[in-house]
Amino acid sequence: MHIPTFDTNTQIPVMEHFYTIQGEGNYTGSAAYFIRLAGCDVGCVWCDVKESWIVSEHQIMNINELILEIQKYPSKLIVITGGEPLIYDLKPLTAALKSKGYIINIETSGAYPISGQLDWICLSPKKFKAPLPEIIKLAHELKIIIYNKSDFKWAESFVENTSNNCQYFLQPEWSTKEKMMPQTIEYVMQNPKWRISIQTHKYLNIP
Repeated sequence: MHIPTFDTNTQIPVMEHFYTIQGEGNYTGSAAYFIRLAGCDVGCVWCDVKESWIVSEHQIMNINELILEIQKYPSKLIVITGGEPLIYDLKPLTAALKSKGYIINIETSGAYPISGQLDWICLSPKKFKAPLPEIIKLAHELKIIIYNKSDFKWAESFVENTSNNCQYFLQPEWSTKEKMMPQTIEYVMQNPKWRISIQTHKYLNIP
């Protein structure tokens, strides 16, 4: 993965940024400003934003200019996602956001060390690149994508290493949801520590 040179103190590679409703996990239904950082080397075969894997020079964005755009909207909830956002040192971006009073959530595979000031860590581990053990312990939310039946057992392998306050979600992968949703419903009914996460933004036809 090639990442163009940029000033890490004042800039960050941004694929897209937009104001919407969080469609997944613990904050489902909440208005939030999404910052989707460009760049990923995890390589999920079912990824629905493969265009986020590549970093181009025109995606390098000034952090202060990004915050000026964010301030046009009323919600104080920020979701930093990707790609894989923890490829980068998030201290400059999160410090700038915190100075304006924002609540910062991150969605990560956990393959890279935590950086920055984060209020909520959504860990969505992937089989293609294992999460770091220390991030499993820090996660506020464990969100497992269910692509096939073997993913239920794989999901359970993370539970014992999470904190007592971690929230557990199983999310049927969009392209296999007709097959995996009934199995996920049955699994959660038998294992009620888990909750079902649905990609509600796709049903609502919003970003």
